[in-house]
Amino acid sequence: MNKKERKKHLIHLAFWTWSWVLTLAIATFGPEFFWEEKSALTIVAIVVNLAIGILMVLANRKLFNHYDELERKIHLESMGLTLGLAVIIGLTYSLLDQKNLIHSDAEIGFLVGFISITYMISLMVNRKRYS
Repeated sequence: MNKKERKKHLIHLAFWTWSWVLTLAIATFGPEFFWEEKSALTIVAIVVNLAIGILMVLANRKLFNHYDELERKIHLESMGLTLGLAVIIGLTYSLLDQKNLIHSDAEIGFLVGFISITYMISLMVNRKRYS
C-alpha cells in the first residue's frame, strides 16, 4: 500500500475511533450529567455507540486488508499474543476479585489498558524482529 492510500485509511480509522470514544463518553456521562439515568436517551446513546464501534472495527479491517503480507503477519502475531494474554490476565483478575484477594473491584478499564499496552509492545517487538 502506498503512503497516500495508507494515510487515507489511517485517517478514516482515526475518525471512527474518535467518534466511538466520543459516543462512549456521551453514553457514559450523559445519564449522569445531562439527562435522567433511565431515559430513552441512554438507550439511544448506547445503541449509537455500538453502531459506531462496529463501523470502527470495519474501518480497522479495511486498513488491515490493504497491508502487505509482512505487515499482516506482524499484526496477526501481535493480536494473537494480545488475545491470549487478555483472556488469561482478565480471567485471573476477575477470579482475584471474586475471591476477595484484591481490595478493589475488577474494572474493565484496567483490562482495556493492559490490552492496549500489550498490543503496542508486541507490535514494536514484532516489527523489530521482522525488520
